[in-house]
Amino acid sequence: MSIQSLLIANRGEIAIRIGRACAELGIRTVGVYAQDDVQSLHVRQVDRAIALQGSGPKAYLDIQQLVAAARTAGCTAVHPGYGFLSENPQFARACRQAGLIFVGPRTELLEQFGNKTQARSLAQRLYVPILLGTLDPVTVEEAAAFLRSLGPGRQMLIKANAGGGGRGMRVVGRQSDLTAAFARCQSEAAASFGSSDLYVEEYFTSARHIEVQVIGDGGGNISHLWERECTPQRRHQKLVEIAPSPSLAEPLRQALLDATMRMAREVRFDSLGTFEFMVDARAGANARYVFIEANARLQVEHTVTEEVLGIDLVRAQLQIAGGATLAQLGLSSLPRGPAFASTAAAMPATRCPQVTTPCWQN
Repeated sequence: MSIQSLLIANRGEIAIRIGRACAELGIRTVGVYAQDDVQSLHVRQVDRAIALQGSGPKAYLDIQQLVAAARTAGCTAVHPGYGFLSENPQFARACRQAGLIFVGPRTELLEQFGNKTQARSLAQRLYVPILLGTLDPVTVEEAAAFLRSLGPGRQMLIKANAGGGGRGMRVVGRQSDLTAAFARCQSEAAASFGSSDLYVEEYFTSARHIEVQVIGDGGGNISHLWERECTPQRRHQKLVEIAPSPSLAEPLRQALLDATMRMAREVRFDSLGTFEFMVDARAGANARYVFIEANARLQVEHTVTEEVLGIDLVRAQLQIAGGATLAQLGLSSLPRGPAFASTAAAMPATRCPQVTTPCWQN
């Protein structure tokens, strides 16, 4: 059935973005706002706005309040946007138990890909290359042992097991720096994601960062929406996003797409998601590549793919949540054109008629 009314469980730009797609589909929207967001623009862009108790991010992380708001307002669905509770399986489960459509992947997929070590295990089982690293959360002592195992001069990356957006992440090359970095990552992870679990992996130097957008429907049909490159980063935050990647030889591009589809089909991926890889920047068509993680949600960078393909991903996500298939939406196989965007400034993507080298090299 199609969605009739929807609670937008987020704030700011993404809340406005979701509201616009809902308006085009004739879906009634209900927004929420923390006490310190009463003057925010997203509050005035919905059909109804409900105040949350509390201020700051904590208000938008209160599962009980959000579900209660949706039911009070007579909503039939909830869209989490990105960040906050977008990849939280407890939130998705609470919505579905309350009879609400959760606009996102199935709860079990959020559990699997929200746990990065489980995602790495999936890739390993399907013979998709991964970095040297742990497949379970580690203690600081275990992290120290892993760093020693890499040998002199090597570095490792401490990462939040339930993380994203560069939070709970540090590069460490010396044992003397490990304890402080580990504690800082734990603190950031707990504050941002509600879990202080960390894992470690080798630090891949001289790498390009490639991500493949996928979309699936409830019937097991899955399509990739080609790749984006987001190599220019600061503190593990993406600065520039380009599609298609100007650095990939065609055999390597196909290898990444094939690896993505192998994993997505194995788990019958539904809704929107992104599979991320690191590629050795110093090699050519046969360069080493490794899977690093998958994000089972709408990403900030979705606008770049939209410009490349000429489709509205948020609208498609809402239609799929309402029961539409990829075939009905014309998303079974898609051509593309080039685009780029600055993600740090949250700018919309713009068409780029000729992209032959990465713009940061020009």
